[in-house]
Amino acid sequence: MILNNFVVFEGIDGAGTSTQLKILQERPESAKIDFSAEPTSFETGKFLRSLLGGKISLDPRTTAYLFAADRAEHVYGEHGIENSLKNGKAVIIDRYIFSSLAYQGVSCGRELPRMLNKDFPLPQLLFFFDIDPEKSLERIKSRGVTEIYENNEYLTNTRKQYLDVIEEYKNLDFAKGMNIVIIDATQSVEEISKIVWSHIAKLPIFNS
Repeated sequence: MILNNFVVFEGIDGAGTSTQLKILQERPESAKIDFSAEPTSFETGKFLRSLLGGKISLDPRTTAYLFAADRAEHVYGEHGIENSLKNGKAVIIDRYIFSSLAYQGVSCGRELPRMLNKDFPLPQLLFFFDIDPEKSLERIKSRGVTEIYENNEYLTNTRKQYLDVIEEYKNLDFAKGMNIVIIDATQSVEEISKIVWSHIAKLPIFNS
């Protein structure tokens, strides 16, 4: 199922998705949008952020299940995506099932993440911010905080998984209504912002 007015930002760490989300939050149209990210701010997400920060060590398969559980609450919970959409809001989130298929696809193989995420609804609009891992790591190091996945080998493999997953979804019948936009994330923040808004402005919520 594809959810209208639902938008997802994806990309390896350091691709600039969080920056673009903040820019959108400053637009006057943001009153019609609910913004969030994964891991979420729910208790499930807080636990995952401790994991990503290296405070907890778990088997990669356990991590895959935890991301799926956090996502289920994000989509179906009382303060989740489906409720926001039902209440007449657009929803834009930083990371979704495609992150699990890419990141957990590297750490524990493709099959488990696919099984755990196959029933979640798809966004109407998917942005993939593509960037070379070396460039993204330069950005990450400049902020002074790194997470467990933020090394060249892992991000290189994750980017490859992302590209494979996106190519696959382009050809899936049930994903035909999902618009996929691949962005060169090495462009200026301003140029990327223009590209992003040119697509978001076409959503039904802004044209009714």
